[in-house]
Amino acid sequence: MLKAAGTFVLAAILATPAGAQKLGDPIEPFIFTLVTPEADMTAREITERLYKAKAGERIDLSGRDLTYLDLATIDFKGASLARTDLYGADFTGANLKGADLSATRLDRAVLIRADLSGANLAGATILRPTIYSDMNNHLADAPRFSGANLRGIKVQAELSGADFRGADLTDADFHPLEQRAGEGTLTTLRKNVVKSCDFSGATLLRANFSESVLTFSRMTGADLRDANFAHADLSKVDFQGADLSGADFTQADLDGANLVGARGLDTAKGFDTAKNLDKAFR
Repeated sequence: MLKAAGTFVLAAILATPAGAQKLGDPIEPFIFTLVTPEADMTAREITERLYKAKAGERIDLSGRDLTYLDLATIDFKGASLARTDLYGADFTGANLKGADLSATRLDRAVLIRADLSGANLAGATILRPTIYSDMNNHLADAPRFSGANLRGIKVQAELSGADFRGADLTDADFHPLEQRAGEGTLTTLRKNVVKSCDFSGATLLRANFSESVLTFSRMTGADLRDANFAHADLSKVDFQGADLSGADFTQADLDGANLVGARGLDTAKGFDTAKNLDKAFR
């Protein structure tokens, strides 16, 4: 199936039908518009609808198939994209502030510098997206999710540098989800990597970060009640003022983690098995 293979129809072909052209007649080219095999709208149609929208009008693009479309730098003006299939779509530099992306599939999407602040992504999936513009993984390329609704979101990604300040990540699942051949190798890492992310003031109730790499991330003042950090790398993570009641730290690496002022440590689980607890600041 073309959609699964990620192929595209040729952008423009100049051709002349056999037998339809007489000698000396001007050549009339056939122009084939760039489309994707499954998308039910084009990027141009979406742009036109957004351009014609009245001030404050929220256009409805929900339930659509917008797979593989180039939607880079578009201002979606808070549009509704609920339940839309956005597999492989390019949102580089797109403004998705306040947009409704609930229950969408953003798997393999390009989210370089995308702004999803205040967006509703409840129940969405973000599996193996493209986050950086090159192999240097510049943190400035990471998307912004500050103040977003990410309840129940499922993620498998390298999201280092992403902004989650004040976001609601209740029941968010950052545990590896997609089994693939070669997983665990250098080219197909199994662990989620969310280094140097800012989760300060976020709600992470029952969030699952088991086996994830969170080194140098900020979780100051975050609600981490019953969060799962089993086997996670929490080196240099700042938990100052966070609520860790009932959180699971089984076999987690706490080398250099800041637990000063953190609440609920007496009810946290797995501290007796945590690595480098003696090197954490308490």
